[in-house]
Formats: sequence, structure tokens, C-alpha cells
Amino acid sequence: MAIDKGKFQEEEEAAAVARFHKIILGWDYTQLLKENEMKNKKDTKAKLSVVKNTYKDVDDYFETFEPLLFEEVKAQILQNQDPEEEASGSELRLVMECSEADGFHILQVTDERERVEDDNKVNKYKSLGPNDLLLLSKEEVKGSSFPSSYGFAIVENRLSSTSLRLRMYLAEEVVQITKKTKSSRTKPFIRSLSNIRSLITSSANLVDKRVHTLKLCGLSTIIREYTALRSISSLPFKDLIFTAAEKSCGYGDDAWKISGPLHDYFTENLNKSQKEAIDVGLSRRSFVLIQGPPGTGKTQTILSILGAVMHATPARVQSKEHELKRRVQMTIEEKYNHWALASPWILGVNPRDAIMPEDGDDGFFPTSGNDMKPEVVNANRKYRIRVLVCAPSNSALDEIVLRLRDENAQPYAPKIVRIGVKPHHSVKSVWLDHLVAQRRGSAIDKPKQGTTGTDDDSIKTSILDEAAIVFCTLSFSGAPVLAKSNRGFDVVIIDEAAQAVEPATLIPLATRCKQVFLVGDPKQLPATVISTVAQDSGYGTSMFERLQKAGYPVNMLKTQYRMHPEIRSFPSKEFYEEALEDGADIEAQTTRDWHKYRCFGPFCFFDIHEGKESQHGATGSKVNMDEVEFVLLIYHRLVTMYPELKSSSQLAIISPYGYQVKTFKDRFKEMFGSEAEAERVVDINTVDGFQGREKDVAIFSCVRANDKGGIGFLSNSRRMNVGITRAKSSVLVVGSAATLKSDPLWKNLVESAEKRNRLFKVSKPMIDFFSEENLETMKVTEDMDIPDGPGFEDEAPPVANFGGDDDNDFGDGDQDDAAFAEDD
Repeated sequence: MAIDKGKFQEEEEAAAVARFHKIILGWDYTQLLKENEMKNKKDTKAKLSVVKNTYKDVDDYFETFEPLLFEEVKAQILQNQDPEEEASGSELRLVMECSEADGFHILQVTDERERVEDDNKVNKYKSLGPNDLLLLSKEEVKGSSFPSSYGFAIVENRLSSTSLRLRMYLAEEVVQITKKTKSSRTKPFIRSLSNIRSLITSSANLVDKRVHTLKLCGLSTIIREYTALRSISSLPFKDLIFTAAEKSCGYGDDAWKISGPLHDYFTENLNKSQKEAIDVGLSRRSFVLIQGPPGTGKTQTILSILGAVMHATPARVQSKEHELKRRVQMTIEEKYNHWALASPWILGVNPRDAIMPEDGDDGFFPTSGNDMKPEVVNANRKYRIRVLVCAPSNSALDEIVLRLRDENAQPYAPKIVRIGVKPHHSVKSVWLDHLVAQRRGSAIDKPKQGTTGTDDDSIKTSILDEAAIVFCTLSFSGAPVLAKSNRGFDVVIIDEAAQAVEPATLIPLATRCKQVFLVGDPKQLPATVISTVAQDSGYGTSMFERLQKAGYPVNMLKTQYRMHPEIRSFPSKEFYEEALEDGADIEAQTTRDWHKYRCFGPFCFFDIHEGKESQHGATGSKVNMDEVEFVLLIYHRLVTMYPELKSSSQLAIISPYGYQVKTFKDRFKEMFGSEAEAERVVDINTVDGFQGREKDVAIFSCVRANDKGGIGFLSNSRRMNVGITRAKSSVLVVGSAATLKSDPLWKNLVESAEKRNRLFKVSKPMIDFFSEENLETMKVTEDMDIPDGPGFEDEAPPVANFGGDDDNDFGDGDQDDAAFAEDD
């Protein structure tokens, strides 16, 4: 199935890009700064439509999303406003040529590229790229002073190693985004543009045609999102996207069919909810929404879908082929062997069998000598399914690729290709750039000499046309390299679909696929939206979440294989209507020796009721030094008693606040003498940095502790859900119960700990909490059952002040810090 865009569609895309350019290049930079200062005013927000669950038609949909997308562009332009940094990034260029086309001024400017060395000591060039947005001015930006003449320019392409082609929009009229928004260029800005126009179009010598350029941001991703948004009217799924109602897309409604034994294999090796999700996909539903709560085998479900799809044909076709030609029946053992070759990832894989290594060098995943070979397909086979697998981030993609690959690279393995930048090095053998270099007969890291872009483009197209499964980010699915492919995709699978804004999800749908799988969890972290105005209007709502709210059927994975049942209990009740159930033997698999102490049980809350938060002056981020000290006490006691936890692969410290995370990292660096050593013994990151990851033990620092009960964005339920579901055996929450209980959800968490006899009030000196005498009182005896209901004491036994003389205790002074470092 070739992608035949046709002349009309190409013109439509060109018109969308031209409209985008005219809008962006028509903005006044200083006016954007003023608007940004007023962003919290009510009248500013009232101009924008709020994202709805359903839409009447194309116009209704477009008039909602276009203004929100441009608000996000404004935020991206202004997100790094530091005058000192701006001055240092400004570059002086010569305008060599200037022309006009389609209402734009086209400039050819010099670009003397700076040679830099990457991590591999390879010489590369640091330069501007297509769709980079520049501030072009007559004078250099210096501190608080601003040029008298300036305007936006966008990089179209590189003409040579020393020149760039820029586009500017210097007309006085402004393109309106919607009827609701009114804007115009001010007289000072019009005079400013007139000066720029005179400069670049004059016949003066080159010395007088110098301009300063300052890179503000890259717009490639959002341009692709905008182009996809403008093409919504031509998508076969547009009615479903608008109304959240299943309708025929004109491709036929015959279900996919797989062989009986393979179907039986899925039944035997997948849990009920995973199997149901695959069956819905095989039924040819146009959109299949699969919700994957923490630890429910989401990645394994995606792998199984790939296995099913690669062996599927429409039922009517399979029955006809069966009538025409009956092959020799294989035994079940022979079929299992065949499946192991054809889809190696679907056999012998437990839903939580493998976690992507942090560095890929643990020996589990080979990093070389494993070049995937094309799938051997019977010449008589009429249906050859092609799949595009996307995700918002590279890391989410690479986890799937790592688990899809076959270590032995059997010849029946389907050909997979990973396109994009910066893949995990363990998947380098299937990276498109690497495959291109192999086909050219040269190493990937050698400078490209003696070859042309056209040569590489044709090689890339050939490789992609051979691929059965292609992996790329959502943004990269709109890249020219895929658009040039002669073959489209039957199925699109989007992982982490709840972490993408809706226009980003539209990009891969332009491949004219027949079926879409959206896999994610709207109860975990949403898409990142920089603009507060767009965020408040619902721009961060994913297509997955919007369709779910509108009533579109969702298949939820319900069996979790990660957490101890006591950890699973609270999120299941609060976020998933108590639908989560535990996998077989999960309690035995996640029970640890340290559980014999109540304070190190599966789910504990430590109430630092004397602690106080503070605010870091430079960043405005919150920090709580009392929690920092107590978390360090927990860590020291745990790793002293259980040395196996002294590893970043086993233990994590999590906090929602960036400066709290920085403070933890600084303290550990002081203790262990180097940042590298600190990173080896403990993994410290924000909640956002831990999405999709897991550890044996997670210590969660809430930070907020104040008399007003304010908890800020800690009240975000999604952030809480991610933070408390990273641990397999123990999640230890540290916070101020009095402050957190002002929020209903956190109040439920604190009370849950009280009911289970897992709430501990910590007084100063905090070091006494982990004295030998106090720990002895917290041992769990055989006759001490841990109840789910009320009626038990709601705090730990009274804490005595034992003086802190025990050698294993961790004090507050430099001497104890040094002793701690010595222990390593």
C-alpha cells in the first residue's frame, strides 16, 4: 500500500506551513513579552476555547485547537528568557542575497559553523537546523537593552556548509488565528520591520548588511503537529475523532484471523484483560484504547499485539486460501518452533520478565553482531501487514525495541527499523542511520564524504520499504524520510498515548492506516504543556483521555505484576475503582527481609510534624531540609542492615520538587565523594523522571509542610499515582500529615496508613527513631496480623531519645557523613 499523497495533499500541506510561518513570523517579540506578563488575567484566558469531549465538525475542532497550539508556540519562544544568556548566544551574519516569494522575504546568510567534539571524540559541527526560530536584529541584544529594529526569521534549510536560507514575513498585515482573536502590528514594530527591510534589500556593500541572529527555539515538532491538525479533514478517522463513536472507515469490517493454536497460546500465556485487548484488536475496531495501570504488563501486551497482527489475515481471505491450498498440517511442537522464529518475543515471556537496563551494558542485551534480517514470507501470501509503532519519547520506544529483538537474529525474524535520533545504543543494530551506513559499506561514525544526500535518501527509502515494523517518536512520524516511503502502514500503535497532546497523536495517523491502538494510562502523568494559558484550557488532554471521557470503550489491563498487594491497594481504590488484581504469587515475590520491621513495611507514612518547607530564592522551588535529613536516616539504616539495597537499581528517592531533588543529590555527592559514585548507590529524580520505571524500594519526599495547608501541584492526583507506584516491595512516604490532610486524596492516604498501623510520627532528634531499642519495638511478630480496617493504634510506639550513640545510626555532623562515606 503506497503512500500516494497526490498533488492536492502536497499543496494542502504547503499551505498549512505557509500559514504557520506567516502567523509566527508576524509576531512582535516585545509584545509577546508583555502578553506573558499578563497571562494570568481572566480576560486573557477567556479568549480561548476549552477542549471539549466531542466536536460537531472540522471547523469546531480546528477553532478549538489552533489557538491553543499557538499559545504553546509562544510559551516555547519565551521559556528561556535570560538576557545575559541571550547576548552570549547572538551571532553576527552577512546577508548575501534577498528575494521575495509568496509574500515572504527569503534571505541567504552566512553560517560559519563551529567545530565541536561529541562524547565519542568525533568532530561534528554545531550549527542551526531547519525550522529553528531566530530573532534577527540590526543591533546585538545586550542585557536589558533591546534592538530598535528586529523581527523573527525561520531557518528553511542549509544551502551549503557556510550559508543558510532564512524566511521572514515583513508585511504590515497580520494573519488572524481565529475570529475571536484580534491582533495587529504596532506602529513602532512596523517602523522596526521597515528598517530591517531596508537593511536586507539595500544595494549597500556586504559590510553594511550585517545582522545579528539569536536562536530562540526549534519548531520542527510543533510544525508537524500543526500540519497534522490542518489535515484533519482528510483523515479517514475524523468522524470517530470528533464524536468518539465507532464508524466504518471504508476499509471493510472483516475481523482479523489468527490460527487456532496461536490463539490458544495467547489464552494460556496472557491474563484475561490482556487477551481481551488483543481480541478487540483482531475484531478490526478502528481505534483500540488500552489502559495500562502501573505494573500491568503494558509493554508485553504491545508485543503480543505485534505477534498477533504479524500473523493475521482477514477471515474471508484466510478461508478462501484454505479452500484453495491446504498445507501439510504441522504438529503443535512444529508450530511452536515456527512462532518462535516468526515472532520470537511472544514465546516464553513473563509480563514483567525484563526491565530496560539503565546503561544497556549489563550483558543482557547484546550491542553488536545482531543485525536483523528480513522476514521470510511465502511468495503466495497475499497479505503483508506493516506496523508503525510510536511513542512521545525515545526511551519508551527503545524499551519495546529491546524486548522485541531476538538475540539469535533468526532469519524468520521480521525486519524492524528504528528511525530518529539518539536511540538507546543497545538498539543501534536496527537504527536506520546505522543500516544506511552498513549498506553504503562504511562505518556510521565516519564523516560522510563522497556521498550525496540523494544517495542516502534512496537507501533510507529502500530500507523502510523492506521493514515490517517501524519505530519512531510521534514527531518523527511526520519527517520527510517517512513521507518519501513507497509503502504506508496498516496498523499504528502509539505507546504512552496519554502523555501526548492531541495534535501530536494526529501526526502518525496521516499514514492512512486502517487501525490505531492507543496504549497508555490517563491516571498517570499527562503531556507536558509549557503554556499555562493552554494548560488551563485543556490542551494537555490527550486524545486517549478525551475519547475515554466521551464514552469510547476502553480495555483496561487489570492484573498487576509489580507491587506488593499492600502497595497496590491504595492506588487501586483511589484511581482504578478497585479494579486492579494481583498476579499469581506476587505477594511472595515482593516480600522482603526488611518487612519484619513495621517501619520498613510495604506501604508506610512518616509524619515529620515538626518539619517546615522553605523556598529556594533563585528557582522558587520548594525544599524541606527536615525531610532531607530524615530520608538520609532511612537510607542509611536500610543499607546498613540490608547492603543489597546500596544500589541505584534497587533503591530510589523521589520528590515532586526539583530543588529537593538537587539537595538530595548534593548531600549524597558529599557523602560518597563523587557524583558518579552517588548515582551508583541510589537513584534520585523527580516524579516526572520516574514514569514507567520501578525499584525495589522507593522513598517519596512530599516536601510541603506549612500552617496554611497549601500543597501546590502536589495535589495533582496523577503525580501522586506515579510517585507511590514505583516500588515493588516498599514505598516509604515522608511528609507532614497535618499539611497533606488538607487535600482529600492525601487525607485518604494518611488515614490508610493509620488503619494499617503504618503511620509513624517522627520527633526531633530524628536520629533516635532508628535506634536499636526503637527498632526492636517495631518488629512484626507472628501473632501481629496487619489489618486493613480501623481499630489499631494510629502511630508508632512512643519515640525515646536514646542519644544516638549506636555505630549504625547516621548523625547530622560532618563526622557521621565521613563515616557513611567510608562504609561504602
